[in-house]
Amino acid sequence: MSGVNGTVGVTGASGAGTEQLPRERIAAAIRAPQVPGEPALVAFLTAGYPSAKRFREHLAAVAAASDVVEIGVPFTDPMADGVTIQRSSQEALKQGVSLRWILAELRAMQRPAAPLVLMSYLNPLLNHGYARLAADAAEAGVCGFIVPDLPYDEGEELRAALERTGVALVQMVTPVTTDARLAQVCAASQGFVYAVTMTGTTGRNVAVPESVVDYLVRVRRVAGHVPVCAGFGIRAREQVERLRGHVDGVVVGSALVEVLERGEDPTAWLRALRAHG
Repeated sequence: MSGVNGTVGVTGASGAGTEQLPRERIAAAIRAPQVPGEPALVAFLTAGYPSAKRFREHLAAVAAASDVVEIGVPFTDPMADGVTIQRSSQEALKQGVSLRWILAELRAMQRPAAPLVLMSYLNPLLNHGYARLAADAAEAGVCGFIVPDLPYDEGEELRAALERTGVALVQMVTPVTTDARLAQVCAASQGFVYAVTMTGTTGRNVAVPESVVDYLVRVRRVAGHVPVCAGFGIRAREQVERLRGHVDGVVVGSALVEVLERGEDPTAWLRALRAHG
C-alpha cells in the first residue's frame, strides 16, 4: 500500500519487503508495460477537463489502459502546448482547478495502479513552495514532475527538494539538443527521459521519419538505464508501430484530451492505440 511518503512496499524474490521510491515506480512501469513487446503508454489528461466533477472518473479510466498517467496542471500560458491543451487548460481554470485542488483530489481518491506524474509549468510550483510541494506531492501519491519551462541548469533547487521524498524530476530533450547537453540531461533525468519528437508545440500529427528514429536511438543510447519515452504528436497506431523497438514508451497527449472532449471511452481508445495487428 502507498504510505504517506509516497513509497510502495514491494516483495522481492526472497520474500522480504522492500521500499520502492516513487521515481522507481515510474521506470519500473515503463520497463514492464501492460502489453509486452509494445512501447509503454504514458497517457496525458488535463486535470479537470472537460469536467472537474468527473476528474476522478476520467483519471481512473485513463489509468486502466496506460502504464503511467501524466496529469496536466492547468496554466494560463502553456507555451509548449498546442491549441487542444491550451483550450483544455483555460476551461479547467474556469472550473477552479489548481495545483492545490489536484493534490487534494489525489489525496482523497483511490489511487490507480499506474504511477502518476504531474506536468506543470514553473509558476504554480514556485507559488506552492518547493519543500511543501515535495511533501504534498508524495503524500498525494505523485511519483514525478515534468516542468517544460524549467531548464536543466536552473533545476537544482527543485531537484534537491524532490530528492528528499524520492519524487522524480523528468527531463526533456529535443532533436536540437547537443551531444554534450544530452549527456548532462539524461544523467540527471529520473523516471524516464522525455524525448520531444519535434521543435514547436504539442498536438500536431507527426510522421516519424528516419531522422527522428535516429535521434531517438541516440537518446536511448546516451540515457543508458533510464527509460526513454517519445512525445509530441503521437496520436495514431501507425506511429506507435514505427517507434516500437526504438523507445521504451510513448507519450499521448492532445489526441487523448480530444477523446475526453468528445465524450468517448478513453480506456478503449488507449487499448486500440497499442493493440497488436
